[in-house]
Amino acid sequence: MPTPDAAQQALYHAFVDHGLTRWLARLPEQLASGLDRKRYGDLPAWEKAVAKLPVLPETRQVFLDRDRVSVDVELSDAQRRQSENLLRKLMPWRKGPFALGGIEIDTEWRSDWKWQRVAPHLAPLAGRKVLDVGGGSGYHAWRMAGAGAAFVLVIDPSPRFYYQFQAVRHFVGKADDGRTHFLPVGIEDVPDNLEAFDTVFSMGVLYHRPSPLDHLLQLRGALRPGGELVLETLVVEGDSATVFMPGERYAAMPNVYFLPSSAALAQWLERCGFSNVRVVDEAATSLDEQRSTDWMTFQSLADFLHPADRTRTLEGYPAPRRAVVIAERS
Repeated sequence: MPTPDAAQQALYHAFVDHGLTRWLARLPEQLASGLDRKRYGDLPAWEKAVAKLPVLPETRQVFLDRDRVSVDVELSDAQRRQSENLLRKLMPWRKGPFALGGIEIDTEWRSDWKWQRVAPHLAPLAGRKVLDVGGGSGYHAWRMAGAGAAFVLVIDPSPRFYYQFQAVRHFVGKADDGRTHFLPVGIEDVPDNLEAFDTVFSMGVLYHRPSPLDHLLQLRGALRPGGELVLETLVVEGDSATVFMPGERYAAMPNVYFLPSSAALAQWLERCGFSNVRVVDEAATSLDEQRSTDWMTFQSLADFLHPADRTRTLEGYPAPRRAVVIAERS
């Protein structure tokens, strides 16, 4: 395996500093697999785009606690054009928004809206070790760092998201004191019963898992006793016995398996060893929150709803509805 780059070296040191030694031995293999050039044909182009971002002045202002994760740094007109062209090579950008050196990245999701719904209900993140499962480009991870988390680890198997994260890190620089990291793996690659994190987020993942209870148990295993789980997922209306399994596709997505009601989801969590389970938010997804943009030019939610009835998907199912549930590991 090639010598790890600076980001990977920083990840190794962070694992040591935060007591993740049982996981440390797996990192070289996991990084090699997650960033395999033969497996991901576009990976060299993404890597090159990040590597070609211009050297930035040390003087900059970084705002990780704003709706737009923002870096104010002085760029020449040529540097700004170069940076925007390189950032666009990492499209589509799905989670955000970001403002990097005057470049506004208007992502598919207004992830700041989700954060606004979640953040008031969290145990204070200051000083905590946090795992963000399926964190995409890392937008929420930067917000967690902005809330004072001591260590934030994003895991997501998409190498595109890995390089989007590294591009944002290029602009953030040293401002987060090396607290925020990305590992291109899934939850199944986290060692069993690690019991290492104070807070675990799983947002927009559960409905993609063919065995949702196994996913909840994996999340529980990553948490220390008494740690907090933040779970956001698609749900349907109904009572504690209501669980919907769509056909081959749901809102044009091919890999959607189980959509429980919020009450059923709470019951699942209790059966999997969580306590103090509470539903803190539930709402239909709006066309203003998820949409096509100049930075995500593919089809989005508006294209996946029935043209004659926006309360139904193209397949005739109830339109996407999401809930946020918070629980503690017993």
